[in-house]
Amino acid sequence: MADKCSEGLLNGTVPGERGKQDKSVKRGNWGNQIEFVLTSVGYAVGLGNVWRFPYLCYRNGGGAFMFPYFIMLVFCGIPLFFMELSFGQFASQGCLGVWRVSPMFKGVGYGMMVVSTYIGIYYNVVICIAFYYFFVSMTRVLPWTYCSNAWNTPDCMGVLDGNLSGHAAHNFTHFFNATQKRTSPSEEYWRRYVLDLSDDIGNLGEVRLPLLGCLGVSWVVVFLCLIKGVKSSGKVVYFTATFPYVVLTILFVRGITLDGALTGIMYYLTPQWDKILDAKVWGDAASQIFYSLGCAWGGLITMASYNKFNNNCYRDSIIISITNCATSVYAGFVIFSILGFMANHLSVDVSKVADHGPGLAFVAYPEALTLLPISPLWSILFFFMLILLGLGTQFCLLETLVTAIVDEVGSEWIIRRKTFVTLGVAVAGFLLGVPLTTQAGIYWLLLMDNYAASFSLVIISCIMCVAIMYIYGHRNYFKDIEMMLGFPPPLFFQICWRFISPAIIFFILVFTVIQYRPISYNDYVYPTWAISIGFLMALSSVICIPIYAIYKVCRSEGDTLLERLKNATKASKDWGPALAEHRSGRYAPTFSPSTESHLEVQPLQPEKGRSEAAAASPVQGSNGSAHSQDSRL
Repeated sequence: MADKCSEGLLNGTVPGERGKQDKSVKRGNWGNQIEFVLTSVGYAVGLGNVWRFPYLCYRNGGGAFMFPYFIMLVFCGIPLFFMELSFGQFASQGCLGVWRVSPMFKGVGYGMMVVSTYIGIYYNVVICIAFYYFFVSMTRVLPWTYCSNAWNTPDCMGVLDGNLSGHAAHNFTHFFNATQKRTSPSEEYWRRYVLDLSDDIGNLGEVRLPLLGCLGVSWVVVFLCLIKGVKSSGKVVYFTATFPYVVLTILFVRGITLDGALTGIMYYLTPQWDKILDAKVWGDAASQIFYSLGCAWGGLITMASYNKFNNNCYRDSIIISITNCATSVYAGFVIFSILGFMANHLSVDVSKVADHGPGLAFVAYPEALTLLPISPLWSILFFFMLILLGLGTQFCLLETLVTAIVDEVGSEWIIRRKTFVTLGVAVAGFLLGVPLTTQAGIYWLLLMDNYAASFSLVIISCIMCVAIMYIYGHRNYFKDIEMMLGFPPPLFFQICWRFISPAIIFFILVFTVIQYRPISYNDYVYPTWAISIGFLMALSSVICIPIYAIYKVCRSEGDTLLERLKNATKASKDWGPALAEHRSGRYAPTFSPSTESHLEVQPLQPEKGRSEAAAASPVQGSNGSAHSQDSRL
């Protein structure tokens, strides 16, 4: 590890805790605690913070939406975040290995892996589109500025065509309001050139070679950053997790100096207090907190598993969660200051230009950027920011899958060849993403986004809470945290974990079902067979839980079903801290022929000479399933 300092933020030890040889030799650890915090911030802060939260905020009552949003953060977001971090850190295992706590629920870990696979496939396609826009922005005039291109239609009307001003602007506004047929150059560039969109999800058409090339670039970048696991990604995040804030600040300063920026910001923030009583507003707030923080993806457990055992993950969970939400609010100022300027330029209401998702990132905002002086510069900065935001999440998604595979197999052979596992997962992800670069790719991308990681995440998270708090036992888990941190979880978190957070998760599930509407893309309505595929993708992650539970019960010892259930839910003998130094009390190692093969010989003071180490009895400790883990739009 990079630093030998044993105190303070660099190793994240609890204040007053004595310095320890607190490293897993085989799995590795973060170089220092800053790397973990930055990686987790990069994981939680993603594209949704920029293109979903600002839209939700203005649609659900502006500043009034902040109230339920922060209520949900306090009672659901931070507690769940702390639970997943402490879960992975205590066992030094990912989303598969941690389920030694209750083996029957290991299907929850497999469900997390399936979800991370789906998200990893389509998320990198979004990054590749951002790469494409980033590259084409390196020109004197942005290609979506005017309507004079071969792909434009007669309905195209750009805000800069013919020096739109004065009487022309009035005519444009009249045209816009009267016919509603106007299409912008950025929209036609997006639909007719970048995507070359087909008329149906079943009509794949041809592969868009520019997008395919950018997809290859994206996967190569992700692989190179993870080539040494957390040792390399921990260094990369110093840039990828911090530079987006530099770009956001540059765009914010530029945005608030424009005419109409204040109108856009007021549209974003003006509270509509009557909407506080609307259940949909609370449902949107809860859902945004839940999905934005990346709960139940497996990434939080995976990243925390590389922490030192005594790291103060309680402090980290609060810092990262608040940073994530503050970034969402800050991004709203950046987005709506520019959209307010565009609305002022067109003499229309801000609602006419506001959008979310790909429509905001690749249509509305790029068009607004064409109105700025030196527009290519602002476009390059904006898409570079999107790339970095996406990569921060993608790193953790890929590391989740790789860590799960390596920890589950657990042999020395695969641990030494972890780089090849990373390469294999990256190549598989690239090949599975190729269909999303066809002419119907955007239909499939949105289908995966809406179904693969929606209500299934809620179910997975709810079962995880129940398994830890009520099957393993809340008293046992609170003692584990006290052993790890030096203090038990605060009473507030104990209450949230046992009662409030599961209730909110159940509310999110009910809200998701009630608010369900069949997916559509602009005017295109998805056929029934495509929606069925979407539900099958959602079911594929949840079905892992009962299938593995049945398998485990059948393989467990016992003469009756009740005995088998008890044995299947009872914590494994090798559950607990990975290093022998931390296995005290009920986790004190018992050396027997069945366990000695799993123990890792690890000297407490490796700096001493070999002769002295040979003379002394080696300390052995269970490295748990480190030999036998894992981780929007």
